[in-house]
Amino acid sequence: MPTYVQGPVRVTVPATSANLGPGFDSLGLALSLRDELEAEVTDSGIEVEVTGEGAGDVPRDATHLVVRSMHAAFDAMDARPPGLRLSCRNVIPHSRGLGSSSAAIVAGVALARALVAGGTLLLDDASLLRLAADIEGHPDNVAPALLGGFVICGREAGEWYAVPSAVDPRVRVEVFVPPTPVATEVARGLLPAVVPHADAAANGGRTALLVAALAGRPEHLLAATRDYLHQEQREPAMPESLALVHRLRADGIPAVISGAGPTVLAFVGATGGTLADRCPAGWAHHPLDVEGRGVVVTG
Repeated sequence: MPTYVQGPVRVTVPATSANLGPGFDSLGLALSLRDELEAEVTDSGIEVEVTGEGAGDVPRDATHLVVRSMHAAFDAMDARPPGLRLSCRNVIPHSRGLGSSSAAIVAGVALARALVAGGTLLLDDASLLRLAADIEGHPDNVAPALLGGFVICGREAGEWYAVPSAVDPRVRVEVFVPPTPVATEVARGLLPAVVPHADAAANGGRTALLVAALAGRPEHLLAATRDYLHQEQREPAMPESLALVHRLRADGIPAVISGAGPTVLAFVGATGGTLADRCPAGWAHHPLDVEGRGVVVTG
């Protein structure tokens, strides 16, 4: 019989931005917005409390994504408890391309592991990545949510991989979050089944350059963030976001669609003014750091 930790366990998990322009489904960056969650094992039932982002939209039962992810991790450890109490304080915007679902998944699997005595022996870090990526379907958000920083990730021979890469301390970001969400399924549905060979080659070159630019040559970020495969194709779902990307890039600012959108992310230097005056009316603007920490168990 499994033994559970007495009392609540707390975790924090960061927002993430995937793709970063050309790195479609392969690059992800952790950002300094963090959801805070607390869970404990109970004698029966499911109790879910949510405050902040998404509080009026997410379910309060076993279908909640954090609970579903916890159950997947408990099952992987053969340790599903009789009941759970979960509290979520959300600051990551939902359905905006900042990894809210990946944060929920990563928080869930980390909470479950922490609630089981000896959980790290039953579910190691590689298994945690595998489980989270299996739930999400791709690793580019869950990997930085787990590991922090800048992560290169994908799938090889049926296994997920995630390799952290350096980020120059001069690099920071600002995000522009529109008031209207776009579902990831809608954004992915606009992508063509095939792309021209020349576009694929150009994107490959930009992706390689982006890794080098983030690691220590940020002067190349404008060229490195040029995308050929997915951003323009998604314009019908987020025309205002693409228009902002185009305006910023025309002024020499490396701007991209964050994940599946519609949030716009701009890379900026460590010094100088803010881009707050470029934020469209009704949108939210957040200056952020690259978050070096992934999911953290705090209690």
